[in-house]
Amino acid sequence: MPETSDIHGYHAHIYYRDDEERAAAAEIREALGARPEVQLGRWRDEPVGPHPLPMFQAAFAAGAFAEIVPWLMLNRRGLSILVHPETGDDVPDHRDHPLWLGEKLTLDISFLEAGNTSA
Repeated sequence: MPETSDIHGYHAHIYYRDDEERAAAAEIREALGARPEVQLGRWRDEPVGPHPLPMFQAAFAAGAFAEIVPWLMLNRRGLSILVHPETGDDVPDHRDHPLWLGEKLTLDISFLEAGNTSA
């Protein structure tokens, strides 16, 4: 069984469906980007990898979880957010261990099972 010490960090994927939701995501992104413990990924305006909607990713260290995730809970602006651990094993990180804020979306886990990791 995995241990919490196996978690090297977290990814939060902030999803959006349309221009209005992208604007809300941009406000979240700006606030997250002001935090030195968060590393922002690029905008993905089309679904990519296992992700069913456009999104951007925010990466942060395990020690920042208690600050970042509650902030996302209170400031998600109605958007769906996937938070998953980074253990080095993408399939269970996305399939077995995710935390969803808002609507739970269906990920294409077969993309990860095929050994693809560029999401």
